[in-house]
Amino acid sequence: MMIPSRVLILSFTVTIATVVVSSTWAAPVKVFVLCGQSNMEGKGAVKHLEQLLADPKTAKTYAHLRSGDEWVERDDVFIKYNDDRGQGKLGLGYGTPTDRFGPELEFGHVVGNAFDQPILIVKCAWGGRALAVRFRPPSSGKGDYTQRDQKTKELVPLPEETYGEAYRDTIRIVKDSLKNIDKLVPNYQEDDGYELSGFVFFQGFNDIIDQKKMDEYGVNLANLIRDVRRDLDVPNLPFVIGELGQQGMEPEKRYAEKHFNFRKIQSDVSELPEFHGQVRFVKTSPYVISDGESFDGGYHYYGRADTFFHIGHAFGETMVELVKQQRQDSP
Repeated sequence: MMIPSRVLILSFTVTIATVVVSSTWAAPVKVFVLCGQSNMEGKGAVKHLEQLLADPKTAKTYAHLRSGDEWVERDDVFIKYNDDRGQGKLGLGYGTPTDRFGPELEFGHVVGNAFDQPILIVKCAWGGRALAVRFRPPSSGKGDYTQRDQKTKELVPLPEETYGEAYRDTIRIVKDSLKNIDKLVPNYQEDDGYELSGFVFFQGFNDIIDQKKMDEYGVNLANLIRDVRRDLDVPNLPFVIGELGQQGMEPEKRYAEKHFNFRKIQSDVSELPEFHGQVRFVKTSPYVISDGESFDGGYHYYGRADTFFHIGHAFGETMVELVKQQRQDSP
């Protein structure tokens, strides 16, 4: 979809409109974790979102994100991003950099509309993190990767503490957020309680570019799901695996086989018998627009707002299905 060059670009404003909901909420608070690397950080350009809202052909799809000249925040969906990237009502400003947004934006609208309870999103995302190394789950054990010593230029083993660094940070941030949920969800009362309701993992670029890391990706991803559930003490936690769909439905010919193989690895993990009905693989490649305007070079889904919006929507819809199915299956 091409965006006409003459389209009016609205000026970005930090003034925020608010979606007002009743001050009386159902309990408990539903908590969702969004985790991954740079695409989960969020690279959807606000500049492009403004173009989409200014274009009559696309404005309706994104209309709920804006009220007049102001960006919408929700009174029933809250977010905490890493230790230091901000917290508050769901709206713009939780991407990296802050004039970008990620899957959290539309994901939050979808789950917020689906459930009566207030929502807390805990977003844990860092660019350039491989599952084989920094996201490495404990059950995968220590890896055997190397780095080049800056002084000697020789290859040396990675420091042991590098393995699992992002995994440990994720678990810590989630636990800290739950412990201090009264500081993240306004008017939270201890009697309301909370439930950790789902986990989305959107990651893979730093593994697909290294064959050794790619070869162990399936084992590491399955271990990640098991270990997250164990360490957060939610044995059947619904889990969404976001496809690494960067190159779209038809990857470049020279990379196509690798991308299709990697996507199959991700999908196969969701089909393991032990994860039946609790883990889903969600495609992101259908939302890639490679022949339109790019806002991030050839990386990060071209930085397109429409792509990140639809990815967030797909993650949200799938998570709602998983949570409702689990509710139906519960005795």
